[in-house]
Amino acid sequence: MSLALATRHSTRPTAVVHPLTRINACHACPGRDSICAAVRASELDRLAAMRTSQTVAPGTTFVDEGAPALHVFTVTDGIVKLFKLLSDGRRQIVGFLVAGDIFGFAPGEKYTVSAEAVSAVTLCRFPRRQLERAFSEFPGVERQLLDVISRELAAAQDQMLLLGRKTAHERLASFLLSLSRRQGNDGGLIDLPMTRTDIADYLGLTMETVSRVFTVLKGSGCIAANCAGKVQVLDADALAELAEGATEDDA
Repeated sequence: MSLALATRHSTRPTAVVHPLTRINACHACPGRDSICAAVRASELDRLAAMRTSQTVAPGTTFVDEGAPALHVFTVTDGIVKLFKLLSDGRRQIVGFLVAGDIFGFAPGEKYTVSAEAVSAVTLCRFPRRQLERAFSEFPGVERQLLDVISRELAAAQDQMLLLGRKTAHERLASFLLSLSRRQGNDGGLIDLPMTRTDIADYLGLTMETVSRVFTVLKGSGCIAANCAGKVQVLDADALAELAEGATEDDA
């Protein structure tokens, strides 16, 4: 391990995940459409007995790349960023997760990415081996996980296109539209608690470029931003045209 990476690990806050003192009923969970979507309401209690409801404070890394992949997580509230570290301490953000997203089902015995809470995050945590043994009892859960893996593959292909071919304007427009669609917020309001640096890291841009493109999008009337970490999509059609390269830009 390099000195830069060792220093990074020794100075970051300890990853602590706190159990919730009050567990909501599964049928009212915001993540009900994820891993539990294929489970009948009458069977939810049996599946719920496997999991632990938890909260994670903003800025806390609660999964480390290379650690034993002992749990599978469902995000029920908040935003999580997934990232990888290079040997010299540089970081690449590879994804953002929102309510309903599943992660931690690693192809091997170790996690392939690290996970950090961007905002206050609520999770359901399932022991991986116990969940695998439950596939025979809940065959729909296995099918649901295969569907998740297929969507992750499609998202990885979209990310390759975004980084390899799209301009700065197209990248940011695509990112905002994708986040709006996944969050499912009414009226086009996007929860955007991540920093400009996080967005730049994910999109393969500089922070200055991201800030400049945000200014352009606001000036064109596509979006409006406030100081509460939210962005309002004002013209989804124009934003979609920009994301697909149907309009001219300067980057």
